[in-house]
Amino acid sequence: MNVIKSRLPGILILEPKVFGDHRGYFMECYNRQAFEKNGVNYDLVQDNQSMSAEAGTLRGLHYQINPMAQTKIVRCLRGAFYDVVVDIRRNSPTFGKWEGFIISAENQRQIVVPRGFAHAVCTIAPHTIVFYKVDNTYSPEHERGILWNDSDLNIDWPVTNPVLSDKDKNWPTLKHIETNFDFKE
Repeated sequence: MNVIKSRLPGILILEPKVFGDHRGYFMECYNRQAFEKNGVNYDLVQDNQSMSAEAGTLRGLHYQINPMAQTKIVRCLRGAFYDVVVDIRRNSPTFGKWEGFIISAENQRQIVVPRGFAHAVCTIAPHTIVFYKVDNTYSPEHERGILWNDSDLNIDWPVTNPVLSDKDKNWPTLKHIETNFDFKE
């Protein structure tokens, strides 16, 4: 597995070894020993999957506050999406900074999104299936978000008029979010 560090501390892109032949391919999506060897050491407790019928569907920017915060390991089973992470750790030198990555069924990349980051996916292909593992269960009471088009973030989305849930249309801006994550060097 190849591990690529992002400019945002803690964000990792994982590139598995893919073995292909005339039948197709084989790869290990998750191997605890290999992940731990590369510094990806989480007690994963829940798998989640979403399918977005339309390209341009945006889900996010989501996070859960402590004590129900989640680390996510996200991959694409079909299609492709633009994955965005935003640092929301108080006193972080990169607080409010974002980075985006193309994750697709074709490139087989996975992204590690640790606690303290808001996260979103914006599909760039129809019928995209997103699969992710988390290290804490979903808790509606702890769910929070940031408005996808917050002008202070100025995220360069691949769409201008995304398909959104009502909830994602109404999150607060970064200046008004509730965050209880502190930056630790």
